[in-house]
Amino acid sequence: MITSIVLIKTSVDRVPEVAEQIAALDGVSEVYSVTGPHDLIALVRVREHDQLAEVIPARLSKIPGVESTETHIAFRTYSQHDLEAAFAIGLDS
Repeated sequence: MITSIVLIKTSVDRVPEVAEQIAALDGVSEVYSVTGPHDLIALVRVREHDQLAEVIPARLSKIPGVESTETHIAFRTYSQHDLEAAFAIGLDS
């Protein structure tokens, strides 16, 4: 699974509507409204690298109100959930 983090700038008056439209796209797992220089952060998860082009520039970027995007592709995922599962391997309950 390929995960990308998409930083999104939107029209200020359309943040909730844009977030809902982005969240409805296939391949988008989560959308966060955030503080800072960007208005939204979307997590896009796809099986193949080529699918990122279908989701981000072909659909997400064309949603009315999206002004710009900056995409970062994750190399590896670290999470507390993953760490707990790894340390629990072989432990009897």
